[in-house]
Amino acid sequence: MDFTLLLLLAIIAGLTAWIVVLRGKPARSGPTIFSTIQQLKAIGHLSVFKAVTKEIVTETDHTWGDFGKKYLSWVISNHKLAMIFDFEIDFRYDLRRSDFTIEDKGDSVYAITLPPCIYEVHIRDIRFYDEQASKFMPWLLPDLVNSVFGRGFSEEDKNRLIASAKAHAEKQARGLIDQLQTEVQTSAKSILESMSKAFGAEQVHFTFLQEERPDVSVEIAQQAA
Repeated sequence: MDFTLLLLLAIIAGLTAWIVVLRGKPARSGPTIFSTIQQLKAIGHLSVFKAVTKEIVTETDHTWGDFGKKYLSWVISNHKLAMIFDFEIDFRYDLRRSDFTIEDKGDSVYAITLPPCIYEVHIRDIRFYDEQASKFMPWLLPDLVNSVFGRGFSEEDKNRLIASAKAHAEKQARGLIDQLQTEVQTSAKSILESMSKAFGAEQVHFTFLQEERPDVSVEIAQQAA
């Protein structure tokens, strides 16, 4: 066997051994998947659930405060009016927070920890329903204020009544938030799991951080103020 043939056989054997070694190594896709999943943080605020509800107020309670009870209890009882609230709650997670973390568990398995949920309450509309006339009336319009509350009802009084309405809406929203926690977390899991698997993850585990008394932001639409 001449030298050229020996050299050729040695090269072939070396290439074969190199290919076998490469095939035996695990794929290096893990870091790539992990760095891609980290891009979830660029989303910022992720809205995962929205609840729209209507409440009919036929009597006042402590959530209205002394001022709200003073005016509304008299209006509701003497004028046969019911107050109707339309409001929605937006459930969101801030993925830019430091406590939003993604951990690589290996084998394309990842653990995601979400920060406490953000709750935003939007009062879309407030109306009075006149039971005697069977009609709806927007609240706090000048004519309604003068006829129902009297001309001594000032702009400051109006603002205080709006503040009372916001406080009442917050109380109602907190009760609804407690009831919807399971649905909200299920929605968040579904959204983030779908996105993570699109990036190459095979399994995703979730942990939800919670606050004992979360902040609830209440805003009132211009047409309802």
